[in-house]
Amino acid sequence: MAYRVGFATSTGVFLALFGPAITAWIGCKVLADKPLPLVAPFAQLSLMLICASLLIIIRRYEGLSLASVGLGTLSWKSVAWGGAFAAFLIWIYSPLLGKAMALAGISWFAEGLGKAREIPTWYLAVAILIGATVEEFLYRGYAVERLSWMTGNVWAAGLISALAFGLAHVPMWGWGAAMATVFSGAIATAFYVWRKDLLANIIAHVLTDLTGIVLPLLLSGK
Repeated sequence: MAYRVGFATSTGVFLALFGPAITAWIGCKVLADKPLPLVAPFAQLSLMLICASLLIIIRRYEGLSLASVGLGTLSWKSVAWGGAFAAFLIWIYSPLLGKAMALAGISWFAEGLGKAREIPTWYLAVAILIGATVEEFLYRGYAVERLSWMTGNVWAAGLISALAFGLAHVPMWGWGAAMATVFSGAIATAFYVWRKDLLANIIAHVLTDLTGIVLPLLLSGK
């Protein structure tokens, strides 16, 4: 698809790649000493604002439909593929990655889970619903599609997106988790490029994060 990349698209790519990282850094570093009820909603509101900005860019300034970022009508195929991908991430990919990280002596999600214990579980669930949806829209939908136009190479676009995805997780989860997130982001990108179904990606991301973050806290009696 031929497309002339303009200022609006360049701005959109910047927001998609670096907006969440900037938001996470402000929330975890600049506002770290502020009361939790004030800080907790900051990231979610910021992510929704970034998402809304990109929607305006797509529809008004690029003049494109949401299909240009892989968004279509929810169907049983989206649910089935999203569930299947989530099952792969939860029961195959994550255990293998966890063993590899342990053998390498790298702590990945312990730091972030410690911080998560300070947040009400119900809020974590809401944050995951919002965060996972927005992240897939930003990194897999918008960034991969627009960077593909810019670079002419979908895999180069996917690599850039995966690296930015990992960077955004450093302030909250630490470098070990960020490294793991780069790998999971690359796999999610490959899945998106294969299916071109952003809703399936969103479903898989939500299910995986609920299982990996909220469920352990519930089982621990938090």
